[in-house]
Amino acid sequence: MRHYGSFVALGDSFTEGLNDPGIDGHYRGWADRVAERLAVDDSSFRYANLAVRGKLLDQIVAEQVPLAVQMAPDLVSLCAGGNDLLRPGSDPDVMAKKLTAAVRELRSSGADVLLFTGVDPRDMPLMRRLRGRFAIFYLHVRSIADLYGCRLVDQWSMQGLRDWRAWSEDRLHMNADGHRLVAARVLDVLGVPFDDWHKVWPDRAVDPRVRRREDTQWMREYLVPWMSRRLRGISSGDGLAPKRPELSHWET
Repeated sequence: MRHYGSFVALGDSFTEGLNDPGIDGHYRGWADRVAERLAVDDSSFRYANLAVRGKLLDQIVAEQVPLAVQMAPDLVSLCAGGNDLLRPGSDPDVMAKKLTAAVRELRSSGADVLLFTGVDPRDMPLMRRLRGRFAIFYLHVRSIADLYGCRLVDQWSMQGLRDWRAWSEDRLHMNADGHRLVAARVLDVLGVPFDDWHKVWPDRAVDPRVRRREDTQWMREYLVPWMSRRLRGISSGDGLAPKRPELSHWET
């Protein structure tokens, strides 16, 4: 197991930590949880999180990757493309070429690179019709990880993330339980002892009438505003800065 004295996290809302409440109005998320665990083994551990919600692959590659290269950390996580895949006309093959160039640049800097597949969207009403597009892109991610010697976090196989109890009310972002599971999986991939990520949720009965009411409420409170922002070309991350823009010592 390689010792990691520094870690830079790149990406969008998933890596920023929505919707895992933290302190001072910021979200916590799986990346902060991983940094907290890595800092236990090294009092001089440093961490930066450049992720911003709503960012597309091109933006992450152009704005975040160069900064990470300049910081020269031991470990970089790169999870990007989810927002692109939700947009009409996105091409997973073209996206994979852009991701490959970014990974090549990060690996050339000497950093270990952590890549992610997404969660299988077959249970997600907004994304399941795009399942084929997601699957193609994440097969590319697997290939890139293999070609460039990256560590891969396979969320597609994480059955615990297929339960709605791992997700927040918007059904697009994980809650604290979901982020905790991802953090455990990441640390397992890094070979760092932590909690077990093989979550088994207890069975529960769901009244179809309750489910229909929940679906209607979700469409009104989350789906319609999300579609409205897309039509107006507005991103939830517009004007937001990264929560940890500098590679600095970890502080809880």
